[in-house]
Amino acid sequence: MTPSGNNPSHSVGSARVRVVVADDHAAIRAGLRLMLEQSGRVEVVGEAADGDVAVRQARALRPDVVLMDVRMPGTDGITATATVVGERLAEVVALTTFDLDEYVLGMVRAGAAGFLLKTVGAHELVDAVCRVAAGEGVLAPEVTRRLLDAVAAHVPDPAAPTPPPVVDERLATLTARERDVLDALGDGLSNADIAARLVVSETTVKSHVSHLLAKLGVRTRLQAGVLARDARP
Repeated sequence: MTPSGNNPSHSVGSARVRVVVADDHAAIRAGLRLMLEQSGRVEVVGEAADGDVAVRQARALRPDVVLMDVRMPGTDGITATATVVGERLAEVVALTTFDLDEYVLGMVRAGAAGFLLKTVGAHELVDAVCRVAAGEGVLAPEVTRRLLDAVAAHVPDPAAPTPPPVVDERLATLTARERDVLDALGDGLSNADIAARLVVSETTVKSHVSHLLAKLGVRTRLQAGVLARDARP
């Protein structure tokens, strides 16, 4: 995944990361703002109590990251995330209580760059926001695997036969090594774990991930992981 490049007026590496916090609970927004701004690395430029306001603020303020609550009244987090990501306004990190349901899975498909529990600590929150702003993924491997397992196990009708693997012509554009990396993403592995599995450097892994995301036409490693799971027999 590459940085969104949505705000050319500043550099993520040298300036504070600009964030919009979207949650329908004012107390949660206040707590997140406090944790983010106390770090000195992040500036909260806007708050939103629903998805529609979050989208409007993203368009007006062009933040680096939107922290997006999954469930909000009115326009929910899935719809808002799809718009923010689709218009390349910012990267999105989903805030969730981590119920593995259609709301969370919908956020994956909408293009969320990662997920954070609402109980996240200050250090982890700031680190995740900064990493996403720099174009990296932010999910702990065990969280990624739980999400991908939920996607793989989701069958609308329990009595229905298991569908055949999805044949995706985009996979044919990948090199053998990129297929190896994609398969590892389907297992929810981090860059460090992929590097260890394939006996290559993390820099090489990052390069392969960037290339395969571009070839597959997806924006996040989570979306690539879902595609990898769908293609498995």
